[in-house]
Amino acid sequence: MALSVHQGFDSFLQQLVPTAGERDAKARHRRSVEASLEASPFGVFLFRETGSFTHGTGVRGHCDVDLLVSIKASRPNSSDTALGWVKSTLQASFPSTEVVVRRPTVQVRFNGGAETWEVLPGFVTLRGGDTPVYDIPGAAGGWLDSAPTAHLGYVNEVNQIPAVAGGAKRLARLAKAWKYYNNVPISSFYLEMRAAQYVAGISNFIPVWDMCLFLEKLSGHQLAAMNDPKNKGGTVYRLLQRGNPPRRTVQAQYGGDPRQKGARCLPEE
Repeated sequence: MALSVHQGFDSFLQQLVPTAGERDAKARHRRSVEASLEASPFGVFLFRETGSFTHGTGVRGHCDVDLLVSIKASRPNSSDTALGWVKSTLQASFPSTEVVVRRPTVQVRFNGGAETWEVLPGFVTLRGGDTPVYDIPGAAGGWLDSAPTAHLGYVNEVNQIPAVAGGAKRLARLAKAWKYYNNVPISSFYLEMRAAQYVAGISNFIPVWDMCLFLEKLSGHQLAAMNDPKNKGGTVYRLLQRGNPPRRTVQAQYGGDPRQKGARCLPEE
């Protein structure tokens, strides 16, 4: 049965939702990961699951489980040290499983990588008032602010705006699919926050048009760093992973500069 373009996008979005079996498989090792870290010499205040599964923006076949571990020990000067603590602890608990540092997290690749946990060391600060703000490792080194509950709250808040109900998470899921299917080296978190920011500024959400306009907006501001919309976690960076010039990362999907070559998502007026 033939579908319209709009129906095709709706069907595609449904296909992107992770399956129940996938979610169960990814969560299978949670208790063992937490037990390993709880027994560590650095101590743990709490665990906070973050990322696509928790936010409802995951893409089928591309969802790792993200776990922030709030560490009791004093924050070391170097984030490399904190990542080393977590890696050593997990390696000792899972000697037959690949455990690697992939900034800003430590990856535990169960089942040959099919069930990957990404563990993020965090050190709670006093900067957020009632909102927990953590120092976490930066993608290239050093430390960054992170306010996971505030960021999730922002995405949920935009997603519940009546005129665009569900639009923030649907656009984030499309953007992440674009990233994964084209191997675009941009942070999923950056795309999610930018998607929510974009949807907050529109009056209705039409996936086929808004995905195009969203990509054009990313290209237009050259994947600039984004101020935290909740003013809790500092700056949201694009976290390019392969050193690509920012604008070229998006231009690659158009075969050049979309403005100069006329390769626009929308037809010319």
